[in-house]
Amino acid sequence: MDKQTVISAKHLKKAFGKGESIQVIYSDLNIDIYKGDFTVIMGSSGAGKSTLMYSLSGMDKPDGGEIHFDGTDITKLNNDRLAVFRRKQCGFVFQQIYLIDKMNLMDNVITAGVLTSKDREGIKTRAKELFSLVNIPEKTWRKTSSQISGGEAQRAGIVRAVINSPNVLFADEPTGALNSANSRAVLDVFTSLHQKGQSIVMVTHDKKSALRGNRIIYMKDGKIFGECDLGKFEQDNTERTEKLDIFMKEMGW
Repeated sequence: MDKQTVISAKHLKKAFGKGESIQVIYSDLNIDIYKGDFTVIMGSSGAGKSTLMYSLSGMDKPDGGEIHFDGTDITKLNNDRLAVFRRKQCGFVFQQIYLIDKMNLMDNVITAGVLTSKDREGIKTRAKELFSLVNIPEKTWRKTSSQISGGEAQRAGIVRAVINSPNVLFADEPTGALNSANSRAVLDVFTSLHQKGQSIVMVTHDKKSALRGNRIIYMKDGKIFGECDLGKFEQDNTERTEKLDIFMKEMGW
């Protein structure tokens, strides 16, 4: 069965600076993101991974090209309409955890939820279900991010990111600031969400993180250099690990 395209980007261009100091990030780049996929974008520093993710999500406009996101060309939207579109269609998880520390975890999530829905009780019910999914107990809901571990804060950040059931969840190095135990706990959450049908696009340098995806895209010098299909994730699957290792070696990693 053919996959359904949720984002289709054609002939993207992006550069920073002007004149002799101009830095071309990518030029004439084409990429499709498929519904239900866990797409991982990898590549060395400066390859354009994060810039591409920001363009695909509408956080940053490209200098040229088109991005059709669920049928809407988001490059044609003004800033206000784009902000509304992102709020409804996208969830974001970053390396830095942008929880509001003056609010407890539950209030952080509810505040994000009411941006698109007036059903406060419905939002709270969904938040409880998501907190359970990410293994954050009820006693922790009333704590602030400064009162919990980095891993718990990142998992709470994921709850906030998906409270509005985004079409696509975008993540930029979500485990970059975490230790190995907390990283695994966060990656387990991404796996659980993907298994429930959530479309995910994640940028990472980490092969353990990349193993959670089913589709690996490698960028080099602003171009799609290659991709690898890993299929469904399974814990401790040596063949899966070897397949990714061979692919990364072929890419010059």
